[in-house]
Amino acid sequence: MTEMHNAMPIGFKEWAHVCDALTEGVQTLILRKGGIHEGKGGFEFKNSTFFLFPTWFHTQGEMLRWLPETAQVAFPPEEGRQSVEISGFAKLEAVWRVTDWDRVQALHDLHIWKDEVVKERFQYDGETCLHIALVRAFRLPSIWQFPYQKSYGGCRSWVTLPEEGNRLIAAAAPAMNDETWQVIAAKVTSILGEP
Repeated sequence: MTEMHNAMPIGFKEWAHVCDALTEGVQTLILRKGGIHEGKGGFEFKNSTFFLFPTWFHTQGEMLRWLPETAQVAFPPEEGRQSVEISGFAKLEAVWRVTDWDRVQALHDLHIWKDEVVKERFQYDGETCLHIALVRAFRLPSIWQFPYQKSYGGCRSWVTLPEEGNRLIAAAAPAMNDETWQVIAAKVTSILGEP
């Protein structure tokens, strides 16, 4: 099993239903523009392994083409959040910075976002591009729950998590079998080219 490369566990903030899609083996891509607190260099995938930190964006279900069977229809405000529940982590396999909309659109069947959401992210802030990551997601043996902290809030992608998370990784199981993942990885590479 993959070991975390970070001394402290790192969380990657993503919509809760997208985290579910990754840990349930529905998709293996992350499409990211970045948060406003990413710094001068903008967003980048800084970590090769990371926990999938679910965020509670209340209208996210309306912007996705797939929802888990147990999906919450409405999330409470993030400000009143008391705890974090993490069910998986991901290993970064490849990253592309894609500036060609046709290539982004060609990935339609490989993710759960609605086209209008992807296009909005692609064109956001006057820069037409998306960071597209191919990841291998893993399900933790049990839900990792810990208290929510103010430092997890805000429009940032990466957060430092409690140290005890590292011990859960050894028993994690791949969300998608090897053969399926390799077929999808090959399809992504055929669309986007070598990373």
